[in-house]
Amino acid sequence: MHFFSAASLSLLASSSLTSLALASPSRARNAARGVEKTDQGQKIKPKVFLIDMFTPEAEVWYEIPEFDLLAQNITVTGFSPLFPDAHCTANGEICQLVTGESEINAASTVTALLLSPHFDLTTTYFLIAGIAGINPEVGTIAAVTFARYALQVALQYEFDAREISSNFSTGYIPQGSTSPNEYPQSIYGTEVFEVNTALRSLAVNFAKTATLNDSAEAIIYRAKYASNPIYTAGTQAPSVIECDVATSDVYYSGTLLGEAFGNYTKLLTNGSGVYCTTAQEDNATLEAMIRGAKAKLVDFSRIIILRTASDFDRPYPGETPEFNLFYANQGAFEPSVQNIYLAGVKVVEGILEGWNATFEKGVKPTNYIGDIFGTLGGTPDFGPADFNDNPVTKRGLGGRKARKVAGRGGAPVEVMV
Repeated sequence: MHFFSAASLSLLASSSLTSLALASPSRARNAARGVEKTDQGQKIKPKVFLIDMFTPEAEVWYEIPEFDLLAQNITVTGFSPLFPDAHCTANGEICQLVTGESEINAASTVTALLLSPHFDLTTTYFLIAGIAGINPEVGTIAAVTFARYALQVALQYEFDAREISSNFSTGYIPQGSTSPNEYPQSIYGTEVFEVNTALRSLAVNFAKTATLNDSAEAIIYRAKYASNPIYTAGTQAPSVIECDVATSDVYYSGTLLGEAFGNYTKLLTNGSGVYCTTAQEDNATLEAMIRGAKAKLVDFSRIIILRTASDFDRPYPGETPEFNLFYANQGAFEPSVQNIYLAGVKVVEGILEGWNATFEKGVKPTNYIGDIFGTLGGTPDFGPADFNDNPVTKRGLGGRKARKVAGRGGAPVEVMV
C-alpha cells in the first residue's frame, strides 16, 4: 500500500505523467541514452533480481554509480503495458522488473517473468523493494524494514463499521468465521507467507551499513506522535528494522483499521508476526513465487522483502484519519524512495561479493518457508493447529470431503478437498 498525501502526489506528477505518456520509464531513459533493447539468444541467469512496483521505486536504481540496469532491456510477454521491459546489467548479474501496483498486477507480472524464455531464475535472489505505510507503534517514516511474514489482511469478510455488532471490535471477520478473533475457517492459501529468516538476517546486516536519508519535514512530523508513548518507535530517526508486511489492495488510514490488521497479523501467525508495513503487492508476488518454486523455476528460500516507510498508517493524536491520508505533508516520500536504493544496494553488493563463499550454494533456512498449505514441504509454524484446532478449508473440485492431516506438533487438522 503506497500512501500518498496531496503533497506527495505533487512530487510524483511529472515522472508519473511522463511514464504514462511513454508507457515505460525505460523508454524515456533509453531514448535519451540511445540504449537499444536486447534480443537475447541465450538465457540470462541473474544473481539478483529487483522487483519494484511503480516508477519512483524503479527509477531510483537508474544512473547510479554501482551498476547500469539499463544496459540490457528485454521486452517480456505478459508484463504490464506500462512497464513492458525487464532491465539488466551488461553481464546479466543484476536485473529489474516493475510489476505495476496492486495484487493483480504483481501476480500477473511475476508469473510472466517465471514463464519467460529469456531467464534462468533457478539460483536468483529476489529483492522485493518498495515503499509502504508504517505502523508508528513499530517504526517510523523513512525507516527500512525487512519482513519474515507477508499477510493478506484484507482477505476477510467485511461489514460497514456503522453496522457492526456491538460486541465486535472491527468490521473485518476472518473468512469462514463469525468473530474477529477466530482463526479463519476457510483458507485460500494466500493469507500468510513466510520467507527465509537466515537470509533476512544477512540482508539486514548489509543494509545497516547504509547511511539513511531523512528530511526536515519528516523530523517535524514524526515528533507529533510523541504525545502518546505507544508511538515511541514512530518518533525515532529512521533505522533498519525487522517486522512484517500487510498486503491490501485497499488504501486505508486510521488507528482502528491499523489495530484490526495488527490483531489479524497476530492471529494468523500464532502471535509471532509483527504488523508493521502496509503494501499492495507482496502476497501476490509470493504466491506466484510459490507456484514457480513448486515447478522448480525459482528457489523460494532466496526471497528478501524490503519496504521503506513513506507514510504513517494512522494519524497522530488529535489528527483525523482523512488529514493523515489526504493532506498531511509527512516529508517522507523522497527519503523513503532514496532509502530503497541506499539500503538495497548494500544488499545487492553483499550478495555479489559473497557469491562464491555463501550465496551461490544458497542460505539454508532455519525456519519454515512457504505458504499455509505447506506447498513446498515442511509443516508451517503458523496456522490453525494452535487455535482451537479450527479446520483448514482447502477448496477443490467435486464434493467437499474431509480428511485428517497432521498439523503443528502432530495435532490433527481437518482439510476439506
